[in-house]
Order: sequence, then structure tokens, then C-alpha cells
Amino acid sequence: MADLARELGVSMTTISRALSDHHSIGPAMKQKVLKLAKKYNYQPNRLASALRKGKSQLLGIIVPYIEGRFFPSVVHGIETAASKAGYNVIICQSNEDVAQERRNLEILLSAQVAGILVSLSRTTLDFRHFDKVRSRGLPLVFFDRIVEGDNVNAVVLDDQEGGCLSTRHLLQQGCRRIAHLAGPQHLNIYKNRRQGYLDALREAGIPVEEELMVYTNMTQEQGTEAMRSLLALPSPPDAIFAAGDYCALGALQEAQRQGLRVPQDIAISGFSNETFTVITEPSITTIDQRCEEMGQAAVRLLLELVDADGNPFAPRQVSLRPELLVRRSSVRQPDNVAASVQGVAADVLLPQ
Repeated sequence: MADLARELGVSMTTISRALSDHHSIGPAMKQKVLKLAKKYNYQPNRLASALRKGKSQLLGIIVPYIEGRFFPSVVHGIETAASKAGYNVIICQSNEDVAQERRNLEILLSAQVAGILVSLSRTTLDFRHFDKVRSRGLPLVFFDRIVEGDNVNAVVLDDQEGGCLSTRHLLQQGCRRIAHLAGPQHLNIYKNRRQGYLDALREAGIPVEEELMVYTNMTQEQGTEAMRSLLALPSPPDAIFAAGDYCALGALQEAQRQGLRVPQDIAISGFSNETFTVITEPSITTIDQRCEEMGQAAVRLLLELVDADGNPFAPRQVSLRPELLVRRSSVRQPDNVAASVQGVAADVLLPQ
């Protein structure tokens, strides 16, 4: 900018205003500045501009990881909505480590982002590092894995309803000893999926049996181990509702290793609609989480906070409806499928 100002014999303020199309600069001067800027391939220093203004056209995102289908799809939704609104994004991974999550937060704060979107790491039990964001008046929105409370802006799936949909479907297939492969209960998503499972059992008048609930970290390996322990029970389950698809995959593979037919001997349902669920044999019944819609809704909520510019704003939580995708891993009674998917999506209804 100093070079442009020197060559044109004007102040740097004039150059800055001309480049930002300020009304105080006449058309002729703007044209001169833009022509010279193009000649020298001038690129504005957006970070320096953000530091001067105290904020930027950047949104920060912290996710536990970027693999599988869910988080990449949510991030795609975020980027799409942010781009339409004139924002770019900085993506950070916590790698399920709260210490890294804290470092990510510091990086985003130093980058002068306009707002931050967060999905918590599995190891986040203390939320005080987010107080620094709030104390600066910086807009903060959680999605999927959230800090629970009335004073939090968040976008979530109705995970409790998702757990209920899956369990009801298994009940409608004639299953009565339905086991649940649960995730870490300090995370809202897994706590709520478990609650949906319990709600559906109680609704059907079926007693809850603690031995049929196995707590895991939702990995494929732990799904395998959980299935092995459940099948060793004196009275094994006739169905599995896993709170995640990777866990469901491990359970499916272990059932087949032990010579069981899925779904005839044991029905299986997962959660998340991972890409592999349509190509396993049999394909896995699951819950779709409306990933891209979640990302777009999170950006809309964040930008409402940005536009409020520190003015009072009642905290809001947006809840998205889950979709049950019925596939071959759970269909024992095809005649009951229509009832089980009423009002939700049916992917593959009948086994071949």
C-alpha cells in the first residue's frame, strides 16, 4: 500500500479507502488505484486488517476429527453456508484431546475470527476454556457434542428420538432382548441415544436389563468385544442397537464369525449413516444425522450472533429430526416394515 501511495502521490489512507470502495474516494481515483494494484499484483493483508478492526471475515471450527462421513459432511455444510455469507473458515481438529482443543481455541482467538463453532472432544469434561471466548463477547455455537445448559447456543440432532426410533423398529421386528452398545455417557449424544433406547423399552413394557447395556468408545474393535461378551451370556440378545455405526460393524462381523445369521438370528441397527453401511452384507439399518443441514444451521445461528454485535440475544438450541434408514440387517418381518418407518425414510426394505 505504501508503494501504491508513493507512486500515485497520495496518502495510504486514500489507497486503503479506494481499495475498499469507500464513498469518500471519487471514481477516477478509485480507477487509478485499482489499475496500479492490478499491475503490481497487490494482495490485501486480511489478517492485518482483521487485527486493526478486531474481527475478520473468518469463522473458526473445532471438530474432534475429520474422517468417516459425519464431520466432513457437517464441515461441508458449514463451508457452503459461510461462503454464501461472505466468510471463510479455519478448521481445527482436537483429535479427541481436550488439551489440543484448548490450543485450537487459542489459535482461533489469535486469528481474530468473527465467531467459533465447536463440537467437543471425547475427553472434554471441564468447559472453563470456553469462558475466555464468552468474556471477549465472541459468538460461540456448539454443534452435535455440546456443553449442556440453558445459556448455550447449539445445533443438535434429536438423538433421544433417534435412539427411540431404532429401538421401536427392532421391537416391531419381533425382537425382545435388545442390547445397547452405548457410548461415553458424559457426551450428550450418547447419553440421549441411550435414553431413547430406554424410553422405547419402557413404552413397550419390556424390563430394562443392565447386562444388555455395554459401554464402549464406539470403535469397531470395541463393537466386536461387546458382541462377544453379549453372545456369551446364558440368554444372549436377539437384537443390537449400537449408538454408532463403527460399533455396529464390529458387532455384525463378530456375529457372523460365530456363525449367526443377521438378521434371522440377531438383528442389528446402528447410528450415523456412515458410507460403509450400504455396502456391508447385509446392509446396516441406521439413523441419518442430517449432517450438512446441521452445519448450515450452525452457521446461520452463529451469524445471527455476529449480527447482534454484543446486543442481548436469548440463547437458542436448534434440534433437527433424525431419519431411520431401514436396511437388511434388521428386517425380520417385512410386513411390519411399513409401520416401523412411518414418517421417516426407508432405504432398503426387503432382504433378497
